[in-house]
Amino acid sequence: MRHSTAAVRPAAGGDPGLYGPGSVTWQCHGDPVMWIAGVRALYLQALHPRAVRGGVMENSDFRADAWGRLLRTADFVGTLTYGTTDAAERAGARVRRIHRTLSATDPVTEERFPVDDPALLLWVHCAQIDSFLHVLRRSGVPLTPAQADRYVDENRVNACLVGLDPDGVPADTAQLAAYFEKVRPELAAGADAREVDDFPECPARPPAARPWPKPAVAAARRPRVRIPPRLGARAVRETRAAPRAPSPGACASLATCCAPFPQVCAGSCLQVTS
Repeated sequence: MRHSTAAVRPAAGGDPGLYGPGSVTWQCHGDPVMWIAGVRALYLQALHPRAVRGGVMENSDFRADAWGRLLRTADFVGTLTYGTTDAAERAGARVRRIHRTLSATDPVTEERFPVDDPALLLWVHCAQIDSFLHVLRRSGVPLTPAQADRYVDENRVNACLVGLDPDGVPADTAQLAAYFEKVRPELAAGADAREVDDFPECPARPPAARPWPKPAVAAARRPRVRIPPRLGARAVRETRAAPRAPSPGACASLATCCAPFPQVCAGSCLQVTS
């Protein structure tokens, strides 16, 4: 299986999909630094005990195929961003169908809960959007505050595809920050989160990731998730090392190293329009 958005990109003059080339999302999601953003999103999502238990530890092959899971998530994001409307809706329907059948056990109370709990879906969405936006800006992408707000608002459409009511999803950066303040008491870095934190250390890369030069893989390991300050110390009280953000230099290195690989670099976000 090729991990590429090329197969779902609309033909010239065809259906531009959910976003279209005039969107901030379309222009940003093809940048190679999105690989760093994806790893950062995974680390951040793992700080919600129920989300990491239900979405990763009990209902995925994460332990055996961590890189494959990351690449499949990238495929999903690529389809929603660059695919036709039909391709995006079919991808969303498949995710909703799978989630409806899954449940997991709360690591503290041992209560069973559904994986498609709207509160968990909202956490996964917000952690992803916050991570994508943080890494894009940290890497030097010249997004204005208005463009950042547009990016958050545009991505409510993909929240809808996974089963959320878009009216209950943050529509700008201020609402996103307010959401993190609200959810902070629910977060903790427990055993599941620490296991997720270990994933890039040793596992063999799948065939689709093997062309990445060593500097690109090293840069992808750099995030160590700089947890948003608003989440506070409680979320990281058990981590073994102080989390840090990817440096602009690391992001630039990844972009340079991945540029020759079209399956990684689907476009450029350096021409974002207002």
